[in-house]
Amino acid sequence: MKEPHEILIVYDFPEDDTLPAIAAMQPKNPNVRPVHNTIGRGVLNAYKAGFAAAQGDVIVTMVSDKADDPHDVPELVHLVRSGFDVAAGSRYMKGGRRIGGPLLGRTLSRTAGLTLHWFAGIPTHDATNNFRAYNRRILTIPIESKASFALGLELMLKAHWNGWKITEIPTVWHDRTAGESKFRLWAWLPEYLRWYLLGMRRAWLPWTIKKKTD
Repeated sequence: MKEPHEILIVYDFPEDDTLPAIAAMQPKNPNVRPVHNTIGRGVLNAYKAGFAAAQGDVIVTMVSDKADDPHDVPELVHLVRSGFDVAAGSRYMKGGRRIGGPLLGRTLSRTAGLTLHWFAGIPTHDATNNFRAYNRRILTIPIESKASFALGLELMLKAHWNGWKITEIPTVWHDRTAGESKFRLWAWLPEYLRWYLLGMRRAWLPWTIKKKTD
């Protein structure tokens, strides 16, 4: 990107073997900044640490395993700066693709994204994808997720419930070709399911949500 920006790389512990690589990048890329996650280990807390450290008016979230295409970032940022609160990368809209990964994970992700779009009115076909650009006011949303990448689903639902403007662009996701994935389907599925069911319940049985909160 030609405009001013920062790249935050969140790490959990000082012995992380990515830190030397980050240090080697910094002389030519001073906008790269490591962020030590002191909240607690794990994906969810890494996102929280990154949000807390971010200084820009637009916050882009993506993993660093080359699954998402960084060439899509300028368009996502442009959409937020043109008036949208959330610009989401979508693997399941026309033009988007998900390449590789376990069949079960692909099926569950696609099913969740499409059914939330069609039956709960979520303005993206891929509500579980964490490749997004957010208006900075996303930081005002209280985070209730207890673990995992389900944070992305929570933020999408809450932005929709708040009446914020949401859009999407087609993106292509590639399964990693090296290293070990930190995604833990069976351990994290209950948290995804909790937010998925809440999204459906709020769309179809809104009076039960209101009664509970009165």
